[in-house]
Amino acid sequence: MCGVVGMISTHKPVAGDLYESLIHLQHRGQDAAGIMTYNERFHIKKGTGLIRDIFDEQNMARLLGNIGIGHTRYPTVGGFSIEEAQPVMTHVPYGIAMAHNGNLVNYADLVKEVSELERRHVNSSVDIEVILHIFAHALDHPSTSIDGLSLFDQICQATETVFNRVSGAYSVVGMIMKRGMVVFRDPNGIRPLVKGERKNKDGTTDYIFASETTMFYVLGYEPTGNVAPGEVIFIEEDGTYHSRILRTEQFTPCIFEYVYFSRPDSMQNEVSIYRSRLRMGQNLAQRWKENHPDSTPDIVIPAPSTANTAALSFAHEIGVRYSEGLYKNPFIGRTFIMPGQEDRKKSVRYKLVPQEFEIRNKDVLIVDDSIVRGNTSREIVRMVREFGARKVYFISACPPVKFPCFYGVDMPTKSELAASSRSLEEIRDYMGVDILMYQEIDDLVEAVTRVGDHNIDRPCMACLDGRYITGDVDEGKMQSLKNQRTIERARLT
Repeated sequence: MCGVVGMISTHKPVAGDLYESLIHLQHRGQDAAGIMTYNERFHIKKGTGLIRDIFDEQNMARLLGNIGIGHTRYPTVGGFSIEEAQPVMTHVPYGIAMAHNGNLVNYADLVKEVSELERRHVNSSVDIEVILHIFAHALDHPSTSIDGLSLFDQICQATETVFNRVSGAYSVVGMIMKRGMVVFRDPNGIRPLVKGERKNKDGTTDYIFASETTMFYVLGYEPTGNVAPGEVIFIEEDGTYHSRILRTEQFTPCIFEYVYFSRPDSMQNEVSIYRSRLRMGQNLAQRWKENHPDSTPDIVIPAPSTANTAALSFAHEIGVRYSEGLYKNPFIGRTFIMPGQEDRKKSVRYKLVPQEFEIRNKDVLIVDDSIVRGNTSREIVRMVREFGARKVYFISACPPVKFPCFYGVDMPTKSELAASSRSLEEIRDYMGVDILMYQEIDDLVEAVTRVGDHNIDRPCMACLDGRYITGDVDEGKMQSLKNQRTIERARLT
């Protein structure tokens, strides 16, 4: 999971708007960020850490041009250095730069092909550099004669080559020097990519493409839907807009965008994140009343803040008071996307402080968005008990996470997942709760797809049910990724 944004204007510099956009995408990645623009040449600023710490007035002034892309990084592969930050670029042909959100299943094989067969140097361990080289090589070496083909036709050929060779999730924003902006999304649409327009007084139109709609209102953009799965879009420097859907496959957007990743004010694939989380709470409440009719908590509290919405509707449905019984320090980042497990465990107590008057001598029901490794949940339960809770019930808005994700979520090894080898009773005992309940898969899908002109065939839930949409994930692939992650983590210690 990362945050990407691309903008093109016919008359206005985009650097300031790119910065504002990344601020609104900060929740999607806290490890590194970058902005690249161009006028007569590429201008770039990248760094590690938060957006506000990377960019200042001086380096922003260097980011000239009316077209640009930005990225905020949450790593699933690769290191944690500035060399792994996006966007990335190549000089041949034309000069092309790209950033993406996603993860490639066949990354290692592609690196070997690109290096040995196409003689292109891969300078980092980030997936987008491989996509960039495949796209650039195909654009520079077309499979058919380019006589009579427009640049957009050539771009479509190059994107088709990416679709043919690359397996995994990828939503890409890019730019071609002195030509314009190129955008495409993998044929299954696993990772999100929305689009918007801003009408100017002179009749021109500015375009934006981003992981979420979170910045649209403040920047004056109107949402115009999503980049479709398998679609490529090319916008020339003069604003001429080209679009073509190259592939039509099963549309399987990531379920975790609705559970955890996306901000509640986002629209993803024509579905309101906020409303889908309300429905998650409703469905959980119905299951609670069916499964535990004799256990009524005194208060319902969320594990803030992603779970707030589901907890609110859950409390309303069972007729129990909703309370913010855990105060969240807003200056601590999202613990799930911190690089190391020790950082995650340590930061829970820095981030969350129980409110004693809301907890002491009460039966407390905690709603969280998900239980992945289980350590954060266990620490939350321990804190609530330390502040005097009589009983503690724990509800997860997401079903048990049993399998690693290969499409952009930091779940690289089965052994790290609480539900991969433990029963419900074993997880309950590990967490130290009186009752543990998970959302049912069917209820989660219903909550996401109940309302909206979304055209979702089936959400990607590989981490829940083991059905990998690309069809090329097996035990060997899981072991390979586990070994890779073990090596990367060793470098951090």
